[in-house]
Amino acid sequence: MTTTKKDILIIDDDARNIFALSLVLKSRGYKVVSASNAETGIRMLKENNLIGIVLLDMMMPEMDGYQALDIIRNTEATAKFPVIAVTAQAMKGDKERCLEAGATDYISKPINMDELEAKLKQFLI
Repeated sequence: MTTTKKDILIIDDDARNIFALSLVLKSRGYKVVSASNAETGIRMLKENNLIGIVLLDMMMPEMDGYQALDIIRNTEATAKFPVIAVTAQAMKGDKERCLEAGATDYISKPINMDELEAKLKQFLI
């Protein structure tokens, strides 16, 4: 169980992914908020000072995670914000591509919850 007061923002276009991930994170004591598209997620990140980290799906329609990261990293208020790239594209070079795009860290789907929790503990204070 974590003692953090910061929320985890999940940005994912698939409601099933948000539901499943939220359920597990909440059962482990985390507070979770979500957005079903990058534009809404970026707005929430700018407006909600309770958010401590973002789990960003990299493959979304309209604005993908790479475009969202570009906006997040080029906005003064969010430039240094911890963002974990989440992708089902677990091919060679994908992690490097996400990190080069500005992600703080990377995790592939299906998500290993112990690995994710270790990453969350590293970034959430």
